[in-house]
Amino acid sequence: MKASHSRRSFVVLAAGVAAQSSRGQEPAKLATLESKAFAFAEMPVKVSANQSKSHSVFDGLTHTGFRIDVHVTELPAGQSPHAPHRHLHEEMFSLQAGVLDATVNGKTTRLTPGSVFFARSNDEHGVVNPGPGTAIYCVTAFGREF
Repeated sequence: MKASHSRRSFVVLAAGVAAQSSRGQEPAKLATLESKAFAFAEMPVKVSANQSKSHSVFDGLTHTGFRIDVHVTELPAGQSPHAPHRHLHEEMFSLQAGVLDATVNGKTTRLTPGSVFFARSNDEHGVVNPGPGTAIYCVTAFGREF
C-alpha cells in the first residue's frame, strides 16, 4: 500500500470534520461535528460473524444539520458485509487496500486501491472481496435517513 493511501489519509479526506461517535442515535439527537483528528488505533471496532471489522469514526451533523457517518471496514477475502441492498441515504466507498467487486444496479466493477464508488439514494449496491487478501475501505454515508 502506498503511503499516499493510508487509512488515516482517507479518513481525513472523507471527513474533513469530526465528532464524538454517536452511531445508532436518531438524527435529531446527533451532535454537531467538531474538528478533530482520529487515530485509527483508537477507533471503536465491531467484529461481525464473517470476521469483518468495522471501525466507527464518527456519526454527526454538519453546521447545516446534514448527517454524515464515516467508518472503516476490514473485509476478509471471500466475504461481503451484507447482501446487496437499497436505502434512502447516499454512500461513498474509498478502497484503501486489497480488491473489491462493487455492484451498483446489477453492474459489477473490480476496484483496486485508490478507487472510489458512489451509490445514490435507493440504488441497489453491494461489495464482495474476491481476495486473495483483506480489503480495507472507508465508507462515508450522507443524508438524514439512515
